[in-house]
Amino acid sequence: QVQLVESGGGLVQAGGSLRLSCAASGSIFSINTMGWYRQAPGEQRELVATITSGGSTNYADSVKGRFTISNDYAKNTVWLQMNSLRSEDTAVYYCNLDHTSDLGWRMDYWGQGTQVTVSS
Repeated sequence: QVQLVESGGGLVQAGGSLRLSCAASGSIFSINTMGWYRQAPGEQRELVATITSGGSTNYADSVKGRFTISNDYAKNTVWLQMNSLRSEDTAVYYCNLDHTSDLGWRMDYWGQGTQVTVSS
């Protein structure tokens, strides 16, 4: 069993910053990718940023230059530094873990979500 614990969400004014953290625990054998997704009310869940075990990153166009994803896979942890926040960044942010188990199965897990609200 794998658990993801997110923290760092909250209320911030437009132009401000927040830093999200996600720590994974449990039977994690080999991390492929960790990342952040978000879902605004009435919208589909969308990719924000991901980072592979090799350090390759991928960002949504809407956050490039403002958000930075980083990781410490020795600690099964990923962070999302969010700067220059906009009202349209308001959403529930979910941590995602994609790993390969010791039996070779590729497994996908989600955190419970953390609310980010940006006031204009």
